[in-house]
Amino acid sequence: MKIIVIGGSGHIGTYLVPRLVRAGHEVVNISRGKRHAYAEAPEWAQVRQVTADREQEDADGVFGATVAALRPDAVVDLVCFTPESAVDLVERLRGETGHLLHCGSIWRYGSSLRAPIVEGEGTAPFGEYGIQKDRIAQILKEETAGGGLATTSLHPGHIVGPGWHPIGPLGNLDPEVWRTLSSGRTLRIPGIGAEHLNHVHADDVAQGFALAIEHRDAAAGEDFHVVAPTAMNVRGLATAASSWFGQEASLESVSWDEFRAGTTAEHADTSWAHLSRSQVCSIEKARTLLGYAPAYEPDAAILESLRWLIEHDRIDVEHSLVV
Repeated sequence: MKIIVIGGSGHIGTYLVPRLVRAGHEVVNISRGKRHAYAEAPEWAQVRQVTADREQEDADGVFGATVAALRPDAVVDLVCFTPESAVDLVERLRGETGHLLHCGSIWRYGSSLRAPIVEGEGTAPFGEYGIQKDRIAQILKEETAGGGLATTSLHPGHIVGPGWHPIGPLGNLDPEVWRTLSSGRTLRIPGIGAEHLNHVHADDVAQGFALAIEHRDAAAGEDFHVVAPTAMNVRGLATAASSWFGQEASLESVSWDEFRAGTTAEHADTSWAHLSRSQVCSIEKARTLLGYAPAYEPDAAILESLRWLIEHDRIDVEHSLVV
């Protein structure tokens, strides 16, 4: 099968593209050509690279033609962020391609009222990113239900892997959090730390896409959550992270106003965006229809990422990892 991966040099593609090559597929990666995959793999030598600026070609109305001209059997779109972009691609591939798979986000839902969230049963999204991702998923489902192109949307949580900073225990990317936990100093947390974070290793997301391609009939017209088997809350992740450095977690509950006063606006806003949602998503549908079996629990995935950052001098910590 000839498979086009749009944006295959990023987090998910780093693992998905080699998986597809190992499965015997002919793979073409469309990207801007400005970066390499996060992890080396010999399979990349068998991948055809096509350079294209998605944003510019969408503006020019030619990106769909660029993809269709490659005559793919399936297309995996990892970098679609607007309904207009999704519609343009669908209309160009309709009748010419067997399967379009889209990378969504669990932020297609808003703040959690029930856990776990089953596909399609979360609250209404907020924020441009979540609203757009939800609309794209709806468009794709309607397309297939109406007898058009076979589509599938997969919705990852907070993607983790070696080579980039993970969303940390406070729901943000503040590297000082890791220094604080490694030293045994007190970490100020907003509220009581009961809000959940739903991480997933990038390779487990890649597994989900590969399975959806393999089980096209079961996946067509469906949407799936692809997250870790469990989710951790703020205090649970902070406690685990402290133990990685041989420390006992020391946590101080503060109000959101106090938390904001002690950090940057960017870190505070990122924390609020993650923790106010407090999402825990079900993977039962993906398990049942696709055979999805994520290999990483969230803490194991984060530890792997953290170890890479420390080994490559990307973050400073006061004590070494003991695990």
